[in-house]
Amino acid sequence: MQLVHFAACAQIPRLLSDLDKKYLAVYTSCKGFNESELVEAISIIHVEFILIHPFREGNGRLSRLLANVMALQANWPELDFTALDNKKEMYISAIQAGLECNYEALKLLVTQVLRDSKNAAS
Repeated sequence: MQLVHFAACAQIPRLLSDLDKKYLAVYTSCKGFNESELVEAISIIHVEFILIHPFREGNGRLSRLLANVMALQANWPELDFTALDNKKEMYISAIQAGLECNYEALKLLVTQVLRDSKNAAS
């Protein structure tokens, strides 16, 4: 299994500032987002947050909580992340691709999460 590298502690204040200015300010609130806009927003913010979070424990839970908030803002149901759990290798590879600002692999997984969640809520 591939490992995700975490940010150096000394870089966290700068990286959090960048997250706020470059991503959160652009992609949230998600009110009125259609599916493709929401997929893009969740994917980018999820990757960028994971890459900043300096701890091995809790980063997935916090990023999923943030994704849920974003989905609820866009009037989607609470998200079911089973697709991420069932495709752990693919998920880790998608996070790794985010190091190069390539979010496409995670967009595929987030699309599945959104659609599975919507179907389960129907």
